[in-house]
Amino acid sequence: MAEIAPILTMKGITKRYGGVVALRDADLEIMPGRIHAVLGENGAGKSTLIKIMSGAVAPDEGQMTLAGSNVSFTSPAAANAAGIVCVFQELSLIPDLSVADNIVISGPPTRGGMIDRKAQRKIAEQALADAGATDVHPSALVKDLPLSRRQMVEIAKALARKPRVLILDEATSALTAADVQQVFSVIKRLRQEGTAIIYISHRMHEIAELADDCTVFRNGRKIATYKAGSKTDNEVVELMIGREYKNVFPPKGTGPHEGQAAIACKGLSWAGRLNDISLAIHPGEVIGLGGLDGQGQRELLLALFGVLRGVSGEITINGRPSAASDPSEARLPGFGMALIPEDRKTEGLMLPMSIADNLCFAALDRISSRGIIDRKVAEARIGEMIELLQIKVASADLPVSSLSGGNQQKVVIAKWLMNSPRIVLLNDPTRGIDVGTKQEIYLLLRKLAASGVAILFYSTDYDELIGCCDRVLVMYGGAIVRELAGDAITEHALVSSALNIGEAAHT
Repeated sequence: MAEIAPILTMKGITKRYGGVVALRDADLEIMPGRIHAVLGENGAGKSTLIKIMSGAVAPDEGQMTLAGSNVSFTSPAAANAAGIVCVFQELSLIPDLSVADNIVISGPPTRGGMIDRKAQRKIAEQALADAGATDVHPSALVKDLPLSRRQMVEIAKALARKPRVLILDEATSALTAADVQQVFSVIKRLRQEGTAIIYISHRMHEIAELADDCTVFRNGRKIATYKAGSKTDNEVVELMIGREYKNVFPPKGTGPHEGQAAIACKGLSWAGRLNDISLAIHPGEVIGLGGLDGQGQRELLLALFGVLRGVSGEITINGRPSAASDPSEARLPGFGMALIPEDRKTEGLMLPMSIADNLCFAALDRISSRGIIDRKVAEARIGEMIELLQIKVASADLPVSSLSGGNQQKVVIAKWLMNSPRIVLLNDPTRGIDVGTKQEIYLLLRKLAASGVAILFYSTDYDELIGCCDRVLVMYGGAIVRELAGDAITEHALVSSALNIGEAAHT
């Protein structure tokens, strides 16, 4: 029986960005009909590797072969034409176009020199069905879809191109649990059909369920390749971070927290999405928001930060009725609030602008005098934030888009810490970032809490809620259905409460 040859190989791949070596002498072999997980911290070289595979950037050294032939792609379109298709974590959709337009944008069907809309819709419907996203209408504008549906459209767009090699870069990070299982079914079907799949995720349970082979990168180098299941999670993480992995979550506060709440609300309601919510968060508390995705957690954060219009109920800050009318008011000293948004790419950063400029946006009034930025003050504060969050950056003058995902997320957080907030709202802040950076964020949250900051923290990761939070407020149908504290914060309690069943339904 003839040995099966790799569909894609990379040998001696090196890529430099100025003085920074993103990849150094990297090798990789991808087999047809197998799922190959690529693991590593943000900044390990994974993103550069897949950008080279998919034609987005060219390597400085090394060779790539596809089905035995040497290839060198000058653009993503060239890679797509050869059968290599990538679903990036940063969506490539055009918001003002329809779902169908986005799915066939690289090669729409034509008739008589015009786009054949009927054929286009048929292709889009089939692609959406293949991705398990039949609830998405082909005529809907992408900008009107929530993030999870946009992610499913991105996957459908990739499937429409019939890839030989499909690259999935954190493709499930914005999805609901039901969507994740649907995508898993699609991936397993493609594997059976002979498609080679490169899977990048920081969610170890996803790797355990899907992967056949795994390769770990660290600091731009390949560290190891092994069969999935042959190493424990701790062994894998230690390969990724280069040190022993322990004490994932820092110790919690001593509590209980009493006295005046830093922020509280009573009877908060909005547009049928928030229903009679009452809560209080004290200085030094880390309060989690749990529940299935889409139960009003994001809307609650937006309501507290003054983003939503038509909110009813009362919000108090330090005991005084004091609802912010908009985000620009919420960040002022009288409110002292910060909101770390869900989507860092579109809601948290100006990607073409420098790291320094992004850090300064929310704190311009604090680093300016008579409308002119005090450069010495600004540079000092920027340096403090880079050191505090350990942002890996060669120069603060580089565009923020040049940073890895984890370091970009640190910039979003640092931007708001420039304001020295007393109330910090976080919307799934560790989505799509590596375990090492997650640990740093957990430590930062505890450090902020120890200084008296009140923290409200929404996470889709049960382990984070269990490991980070003093209390967890579980939401269902836009309401808080259960409060868990201390040893009562368990996975069983979180899941049953999220489903509003059993004990939770009567609490």
